[in-house]
Amino acid sequence: MTAETTDKPTFFSGYSEVNGLKMYYEIYLPTGEEEGQGNPLVLIHGGGSTIQSNFEKVIPLFAKKRKIIAVELQAHGRTNDRNTDLTFEQDADDIATLLKNLNIFKADFFGFSNGGTTTLQIAIRHPEMVDKIILGSALAKRNGVPNWFWDIMKQSKLENMPEQLKTAYKEVAPDSNGLQIMHDRDAKRMINFKDIPDEQIKSIKASTLIIIGDKDMITPEHAIELHRQISKSELAIIPGGHGEYIGEITTIKPDTKESEFIVPIMEKFLDKRTE
Repeated sequence: MTAETTDKPTFFSGYSEVNGLKMYYEIYLPTGEEEGQGNPLVLIHGGGSTIQSNFEKVIPLFAKKRKIIAVELQAHGRTNDRNTDLTFEQDADDIATLLKNLNIFKADFFGFSNGGTTTLQIAIRHPEMVDKIILGSALAKRNGVPNWFWDIMKQSKLENMPEQLKTAYKEVAPDSNGLQIMHDRDAKRMINFKDIPDEQIKSIKASTLIIIGDKDMITPEHAIELHRQISKSELAIIPGGHGEYIGEITTIKPDTKESEFIVPIMEKFLDKRTE
């Protein structure tokens, strides 16, 4: 593809053979830049989501100055299902394989919600690939959310899934019948969620930015505990709900403004020299 002179990032997309998946990815480059500045930034979506439903509002902001790689994980969006249960560890390994297939051996990572938990697993399982990580509303322990969350997960049904997420899936998935599969796999993973051991969290040496909203599903106490356990971490608690700080699709309102997103804080963190 030839780069066009516009104010929008140059865009590529494709599929890669990854551990039994045909894994979908998108690459964004700043206008006139072949590789972007610094490390690529890998965006990892949350449960029940696609690239666009989580990151559509912030990709153009990030891509003004750096290369962006956004992925869709097993059974989500345009990536197929391999008839195995979802695990955060497998998602982490899938992303590591995808990046190697793309000849990328070092990157920064921003994961939102379930994607934040996957980002933790990337930092634990593939530390050699990680420079900096941003954990957006990431869960590491069952006590990181209110008890009623787990009751809701046990009773989760597709009809209760937010309509915006259903629509986002159907807009891109080759087979919309996969919506039920995605829902059921995500729900089962959360019902069976087990705490990430303290020693694994403490083993993370990457510079880390932890973000939650002050009305988030993730409790402030959980974010603070992660901050204490990850030695080179910073913590930001931002006004708003789960994903509102990036314009996640279920949080968008008619008066939502680009200036409300947390991208400048993330950029400052990513641009900071590692000590």
